[in-house]
Amino acid sequence: MNLEELEREYLPLREQATAVRSYLDSAGKQRQLGDTESQISEPGFWDNPEKSQKLMQVRKRLEEAVENDSRVASLTSDIDTLFELGREGEDVSGEIETSLKSFASVLEKLETGMLLSGENDSRPAIVTIHPGAGGTESQDWAEMLMRMYLRWAEREGFGIVITDRLEGEGAGIKSVTFEVNGTNAYGLLQSEIGVHRLVRISPFDSAARRHTSFASVFVYPQIDEEIKIDIRTEDLRIDTFRASGAGGQHVNMTDSAVRITHLPTNTVVQCQNERSQHKNRDTAMKQLRAKLYEAELEKKRVEARKTEAAKLEINFGSQIRSYVLAPYRMIKDHRTKLSIGDVDRVLDGDLEPLIHAYLVFRKTGKIAGDAKDDIPE
Repeated sequence: MNLEELEREYLPLREQATAVRSYLDSAGKQRQLGDTESQISEPGFWDNPEKSQKLMQVRKRLEEAVENDSRVASLTSDIDTLFELGREGEDVSGEIETSLKSFASVLEKLETGMLLSGENDSRPAIVTIHPGAGGTESQDWAEMLMRMYLRWAEREGFGIVITDRLEGEGAGIKSVTFEVNGTNAYGLLQSEIGVHRLVRISPFDSAARRHTSFASVFVYPQIDEEIKIDIRTEDLRIDTFRASGAGGQHVNMTDSAVRITHLPTNTVVQCQNERSQHKNRDTAMKQLRAKLYEAELEKKRVEARKTEAAKLEINFGSQIRSYVLAPYRMIKDHRTKLSIGDVDRVLDGDLEPLIHAYLVFRKTGKIAGDAKDDIPE
């Protein structure tokens, strides 16, 4: 690109940067940070561990906002300087083009964070994946999705704890549940709730025919103790059993795994990650509280749909995205209409464009384009 074309590309990015910095409000965050530091330095601050921990998390978020503002300001200044050098006759077009790509990526990521305003968006998440009908094909697809999310979490710096995993017969998984621990994990992963469809030449078919597989993804916010979910002991059936899979001899020789059934709703959770039955029970109860809380939220969503028909809602059972590996290669999100040709990059965990497009759609109703639904059956 020549300098004039690069300047046209830079103009909307600079305007976007101004909007992002306005939202980050570094000056206001620095004042809040000063107040927070004063509270932390008060005698007896650590006497209440729960309260002190929450304030430390507040401080971390404020520091991140200030750092992000400084980063955007620095990138803007650096690119402005490159354009000045270009106008003076220096050959910096290649450097400017590279910088603009990096700048756009940074702004998109920050803008994604700005779009998270739901009541539970900032919470960690619990993710469950189930294959659809189709045996080995769908079980393998479920494992591919699990890997995609684990790689995404790694890229984002989130912690992962796999609490329950049931291996498939021959390949893949029959189900998996894992925690994604980090700020905004639930808000980001809401974009993944629903049915994911894979079209490919099956590696398990000796005739090399094209197969379509489905897998369902559920995401729940991790609920802390302050949110009261009424779970009566008499409404629970608690079963113990021997854990399967990895974990060593001790796991497999004792009834350490725990399955809890909430009888009024027939909600079932289980955990076999720990050797301790007590720890597995605590984890299972945390998952049960999260599922029951999400069920209450879904009731509210159903009511909201009656009065806000134009507003995006997510329902389990809807086909949200298709991943086509043959006869061509493309990923298509059916809600936002965003299509991505680099399938390998997405399956390796680069979900940022898909998540960002969904959050924009949820907030504004704007879609990525009017691509045709040319996904093969």
